[in-house]
Amino acid sequence: MGENGSLYVVDYGKAEVRRYQSGESQGIVVADGNCLDQLSSPRCVFVDRDHSVYISDGGNHRMMKGMEDEKQGTVVAGGQGEGNGLTQLLCPLGLVVDQLGTIYVTDDGNHRIMRWSKGVTQVSVIVGGNGRGGRSNQFNQPIGLSFDRNGNLYVVGFGNRRVQKFNIEYNG
Repeated sequence: MGENGSLYVVDYGKAEVRRYQSGESQGIVVADGNCLDQLSSPRCVFVDRDHSVYISDGGNHRMMKGMEDEKQGTVVAGGQGEGNGLTQLLCPLGLVVDQLGTIYVTDDGNHRIMRWSKGVTQVSVIVGGNGRGGRSNQFNQPIGLSFDRNGNLYVVGFGNRRVQKFNIEYNG
């Protein structure tokens, strides 16, 4: 949901994101395979206070950002091909962008949570990255994440069938 009450929905099959205003039944395509540099298998969407739309582009192993009603997007994470390097993603799914513009991504294929700080080129693995598994420092297909008001990170592990809570320190 955007702050203006709009609902944003990812249609994986059509490779598009639609925005619905209250009372609308059709919605408006805000991103699809014909814009934002050809989306492939979009999974999740996040809308910030400036109405920027962030999309996990799973098939292209990247995160895209587009301003509302803009046809050209920007790669904001990944986009270096599939892989497990710090600048690469492997089928990203869940995402959250905080008030400082820091992007948090579930890197499903690499079983880790990544953080991209705005204006900083250094990327970090903040949780996981220890291979696929069931230990407390491992994931098996992390698919969703969220923060609570105290800054605790919650990660949904599909393959582990669990939700884990982490206290994430951020030093800007």
